[in-house]
Amino acid sequence: MTIIESVNAHDAGYEPVPPGFADWTSWQREVHDLARRKDAVVLAHNYQLPQIQDVADHVGDSLALSRLAASVDASMIVFAGVHFMAETAKILSPDKKVIIPDARAGCSLADTITADQLRDWKAEHPGAAVVAYVNTTAEVKAESDICCTSSNAVEVVESIPADREVLFLPDMFLAAHVKRQTGRTNLHSWLGECHVHAGISPQDLEAAVHADPDAELYVHPECGCSTSALWMTSVGDIPADRTHILSTGAMLDQARHSSAGKVLVATEIGMLHQLRRANPRVDFQPVNPKASCRFMKMITPEKLINSLRKETDEVQVPAEVAARARQAVERMVAIGRPGGGE
Repeated sequence: MTIIESVNAHDAGYEPVPPGFADWTSWQREVHDLARRKDAVVLAHNYQLPQIQDVADHVGDSLALSRLAASVDASMIVFAGVHFMAETAKILSPDKKVIIPDARAGCSLADTITADQLRDWKAEHPGAAVVAYVNTTAEVKAESDICCTSSNAVEVVESIPADREVLFLPDMFLAAHVKRQTGRTNLHSWLGECHVHAGISPQDLEAAVHADPDAELYVHPECGCSTSALWMTSVGDIPADRTHILSTGAMLDQARHSSAGKVLVATEIGMLHQLRRANPRVDFQPVNPKASCRFMKMITPEKLINSLRKETDEVQVPAEVAARARQAVERMVAIGRPGGGE
């Protein structure tokens, strides 16, 4: 399947061929040639543009890409994602050169908490274990005991003694999911949210489900509609066996074995590309077609090729911050199964 054939322009925001290239095949060839000459590996998150996903050496969720960043042999990592992800790669691979095609690609969720705010919160709960979602800055990770992703958040919290308080940050919807799954009453959550996932509302979910009552449902736990999805299953609006609260990696695992005719997907729309590749027999459709992360989409094909040519923008993390953050990230990497999609 070619890039042109695999892209759904309506869902993914199709990009034009970068200047200087006759077609996508020549662009792909140049990316691969540059990466080979510079001993670089290209990592791409599931929410990236389809063209970026198709040319990357590995595609996956945050946990899968974190593990890859720690283990790849290449001397340079080109991270097609948002800034905290490239920071995490640098934390785990301090001797490698890590570049991101656009250093301005931030994260609205990571911006909801600073290291100073976390220190103040910790002072209010002495002795509590701090669990930081990987969607945080290096400085926040350095103030945390252990990181997690949506793939292993439940397992991370379950690894902490039951009588110890837990401060979970910064996503309140993921925290609510973890609290439901673990039954933990001493878990406190920071009131942060991803603007894209929070924007997938209960109203969006109800409209999509009522329009396609026989479809299966994949819901990311960061979504503002995740609680509604569980409530709708409890009252019988959606059969429980067709409702799945899943990380992006787990969505791919579920998709590969699905025999559903249609699946409604509540997460950032870049995920649809990987799902459709994983199982072309299933009709994957977004719960909210406008759920696109402008920060993820800042990594364009033109910026990717330029970052390989010029080796910019390089990501740096101060050594003292990196050393403290590395402990929290390595504890995360050691817990739970890898996220799928690579």
